[in-house]
Amino acid sequence: MKWFADWFDSSYYHILYKKRDIKEAQHFIDNLIAYLQIKKESRLIDIACGRGRHATYFNKLGFDVVGIDLSEKSITTAKQNENEKLQFFTHDMRNTFKANSFNIVTNLFTSFGYFDEKEDEQKAINAMAENLKSNGILIIDFMNVKKVISNLVNSEQKKIEKIIFKISRKFEDNYIIKDISFSDNGKNYHFQEKVRAITLSDFSNFISNAGIKIIDIFGNYKLEDFNAITSDRLILICKK
Repeated sequence: MKWFADWFDSSYYHILYKKRDIKEAQHFIDNLIAYLQIKKESRLIDIACGRGRHATYFNKLGFDVVGIDLSEKSITTAKQNENEKLQFFTHDMRNTFKANSFNIVTNLFTSFGYFDEKEDEQKAINAMAENLKSNGILIIDFMNVKKVISNLVNSEQKKIEKIIFKISRKFEDNYIIKDISFSDNGKNYHFQEKVRAITLSDFSNFISNAGIKIIDIFGNYKLEDFNAITSDRLILICKK
């Protein structure tokens, strides 16, 4: 089993990351909608949606939303919030979900770069493009790898819900690798996150190969200009 299928299906993943800033994510989404002047009746697909927090927020704002993710457990949780205009499906992002069907495609909060082969990253971008209607918008939000690598914290511990997570990080073979070890109820666990260090240049190639074009680049959730050294994020706005 690939690391992402194993780890994202684990309850411990959601324990470790339960304090992720929901308000910051919602503020980012609000900024995107205002900047792009997205019409509220637009059809949107959130790719690698996890438990559907962001898809659910888009839906509350008036969008017709589909969320897809490889993790069956995450989708089972997300489905609890389904309604007529919010649906979730277990689906591999490398495969087109429904061609020419969506005004907006989102891939948010570094939900990319997990595959062993660059060909699979290209397949995922191709599928995102194919899901879009003509003139549709693709929004990719990834970490700024140059800043992450230069500020890498080699090791740390976090205590959450009485579990001590021991975390180590390294940059190796063009991947940012995080090893996570802990014990719970007398059993030892180890998981690994392995994300390809995809640069703006890499994304530009993927996107061009998919037949779409980048129309805006931002460096944070306030939609300020991207700087390869100082920006926290790499946010790409692309058009079909």
